[in-house]
Amino acid sequence: MSQELKQNPITAETCFVPRTHEGLGRRPAVAPGPTAARFLHYGRITLRAGDAILKFNNEDHETGLICLNGRASITTDGQTFQLDQYDAVYVPRDSEIEVSCGDAGCDIAEVSAPVAKRYPLQFVSYKEVRQNPRLHLIAGKPPAERDLNVLIGANVEAGRIMAGVTFSTPGNWTSWPPHEHSKLLEEAYLFIDMPAPSFGVQFVYTDPNQPELVQLVREGDVVLMPQGYHPNVAAPGGQINFLWMMAAIREGEDRLYGVVNVQPEYAAGGSGLEAVSDKK
Repeated sequence: MSQELKQNPITAETCFVPRTHEGLGRRPAVAPGPTAARFLHYGRITLRAGDAILKFNNEDHETGLICLNGRASITTDGQTFQLDQYDAVYVPRDSEIEVSCGDAGCDIAEVSAPVAKRYPLQFVSYKEVRQNPRLHLIAGKPPAERDLNVLIGANVEAGRIMAGVTFSTPGNWTSWPPHEHSKLLEEAYLFIDMPAPSFGVQFVYTDPNQPELVQLVREGDVVLMPQGYHPNVAAPGGQINFLWMMAAIREGEDRLYGVVNVQPEYAAGGSGLEAVSDKK
């Protein structure tokens, strides 16, 4: 596959997908074509207590399954994993996958990308992530303080995908200082754990004087960042929280977390991601 891919434009039509948390079953939300994604795919799996086991094959996609709510059971390659909130499973390509849930139902983010190689199956415990300083940190200081957790990063052998969850301090900015990494990675934010009336504002821009996207975001909304700086801010009194998901442009080679270009006006203080950067 050619890696000489054009940068996709930033528009509301191709970079904003609202209310992806609504619905049942397995349903796509982000894919190349209808959105500005090149490799990144995101969908949702929502099951109620008593629903039949959901079965699918991920074909040529490596897949991250991240439990957002409830409790899920994932069976693949002869193994079964029990997922609590924010636990994750990395599933290699060409896998048969079964998803079921407990009495509370389950709500799962499905993050995937096409890959040539098959990488190892791996379960990631959110509790263990929280105890690992290479995967969990409090980044920045007020008014840009946030709690950052890497679920699928350097801890997981994979080809393209990475994912994690970030929680802001109420009313704070995140993804600050503004940074971008479009030569290596494309990214999307899924906004989570933001009960009404909580909202935030997400920016995506290549020119700070003429931002291409300034978008109000609420629970379940997704914003893609095919290129450009992408800070955001929570409304006073509430948090802006999100599942961030990335796909490397070149399989393996570009899969580097925390390697970013900070907007020049703010670069003197560093990115704030040095503690979890994969850059050697």
